[in-house]
Amino acid sequence: MPNIKSAIKRVKTNEKRRLQNASQKSALRTAVKAFEQAANSNNVENAQQTLKVAIKKLDKAVTKGLIHKNAANRKKSRLAKKFNEISAQA
Repeated sequence: MPNIKSAIKRVKTNEKRRLQNASQKSALRTAVKAFEQAANSNNVENAQQTLKVAIKKLDKAVTKGLIHKNAANRKKSRLAKKFNEISAQA
């Protein structure tokens, strides 16, 4: 444990940020999995709604610095591709 006041504060803030980041990343993964589940069940309406949520969470994660911009764009592209496939079948 650090002795210097600023270092003690830094440890506290780092822990706080780590917990927030973990929570947001978990919510992001949950949103993506919800879309995958809706897409696998061929529920176009539900898939469209969950796709919107997943894309929104991906964009938010980029602005917060949780994931890289290109990684988010790649994931959004793959999700949209999957959605287009199921919407074409229905």
